[in-house]
Amino acid sequence: MNTLFQSFLGRSRSAGGVTFSAGFGFLVICVYIIVAVFAPLIAPYGETQIVGSQFEPWSAAFPLGTDNLGRDVLSRLIFGARNTIGIALAATLVAFGIGTILGLLAATKGGLTDRVLSTFVNIFMAIPLLIFALLLLALFGTSISSLIVIVALLESTRVFRVVRAVAMNVAVSDYVEAARLRGEGNIWVMVFEILPNLRAALLAEMGLRFCFIFLLISGLSFLGLGIQPPAADWGSMVKDYSALIAYGDITPLIPAMTIALLSVSVNLIVDWFLRA
Repeated sequence: MNTLFQSFLGRSRSAGGVTFSAGFGFLVICVYIIVAVFAPLIAPYGETQIVGSQFEPWSAAFPLGTDNLGRDVLSRLIFGARNTIGIALAATLVAFGIGTILGLLAATKGGLTDRVLSTFVNIFMAIPLLIFALLLLALFGTSISSLIVIVALLESTRVFRVVRAVAMNVAVSDYVEAARLRGEGNIWVMVFEILPNLRAALLAEMGLRFCFIFLLISGLSFLGLGIQPPAADWGSMVKDYSALIAYGDITPLIPAMTIALLSVSVNLIVDWFLRA
């Protein structure tokens, strides 16, 4: 990890401010990952442990105070990194798997297959994403597995559109036509001829899609249909502590800032990657 960060800094000296900002984003993401992985060791208290009275102020014992049930806010913020980022990452990977496979299939086969898949995707995309997600979660429940599957299915339509558009340009290349003339099947063409030439676009899209999914899950939790209590997550923490703003307490802004900082950091790296 240290070697990768030094590589980012080395590139920043030769290419200016864009890669320096990417190095900052990379550092922030590394910190988030460490906090998420080692949350039980870093957090001073348990995720759901009641350690004090309601809404205690900031102190040495409770650096960010306590919540409405007397749980340590700092500990829940740390455990929230594991829950929020982990679920968002899982949904991103599932969405990318579905969207990439269907997008490659539509671009490679074309014809009826392309029209049918594109029609279904257009129907799903015609419905506002947040409203559709709220409807499906209300119907199928708000368990973690339901949340991952529903968000992944909805976001896979966006991945499909990007992969299909990029893959269709690659599918008409000479080397793809040469592979077809050799008698290679569609699976070979998709996996070995088209997919390797989409890596840059797919990696950039994955970073952006993670941001969208991360913000969507946080928004759903804020509305009460995302990650359910007593599990900690940043979206519901903003909602739970929002009343403190009226008393001049900035505690609700801290989980909101962690959400914003992660989104900005990922975008900095994606921007550097596209320029590089």
